[in-house]
Amino acid sequence: MDSASARIDERITELGDWRGKTLARMRAIVHKADPGIVEEWKWQKASSPGTPVWSHSGIVCTGETYKSVVKLTFARGAALDDPSGLFNSSLEGNVRRAIDIREGETIDAKALTALLRAAVALNLEVTSRPKAKRAGSKQATGAARRKR
Repeated sequence: MDSASARIDERITELGDWRGKTLARMRAIVHKADPGIVEEWKWQKASSPGTPVWSHSGIVCTGETYKSVVKLTFARGAALDDPSGLFNSSLEGNVRRAIDIREGETIDAKALTALLRAAVALNLEVTSRPKAKRAGSKQATGAARRKR
């Protein structure tokens, strides 16, 4: 079982309860929002089975499962507009924002789709920006010497 998609399938099956069903629904919304999304499986270690990650030009969001919530964490969520108020967790952070989904809760698929598309657009914008030269870097220092 090497592929990330297969690992996510396996995780959904092994959960076998509302969390697996919720994760599967969120996954379907993610792929419908942006067919260019790539599935990854990250941060696997002895104490953790790993985490489903959906990326497009960088991490869009992760799909963690806990005893009482399925958590979608948006890597750059703090920079996204959330007019529908989906973000309900990790609100104090400077970068990430999350959506905690509890058993029996529904999520507005249209609002989530808009949030996912905005996250992809932000990733594309950030990755297309030219990298600024830092003062003191070899390139910046060399350029300063040439100007003298």
